[in-house]
Amino acid sequence: MRDAAINLRALPEQRDLIDHAASLLGKNRSDFMLEAACDRAQTVLLDQVFFSLDADKFRQFTAMLDAPPNPAPNPGLERLMAIKAPWSSGAA
Repeated sequence: MRDAAINLRALPEQRDLIDHAASLLGKNRSDFMLEAACDRAQTVLLDQVFFSLDADKFRQFTAMLDAPPNPAPNPGLERLMAIKAPWSSGAA
């Protein structure tokens, strides 16, 4: 049972468009909108975690992942790492 409400406002033309599309699929407005919103949400989430590469690009990508780290010098990070932590300076 669905018990979480989702409310939104739309222009009459938008509502009519949604109603027309929903009726063509034999669905009510809520079912149509919920299905469309969930489809879009899944697409957005998948775009954040899935990408496709051809064989050459995949080889380049895995080579970069497998390569040892070679960070560029970072003077700011070096200064930060040289500072002794306050909690490690006390007497034991």
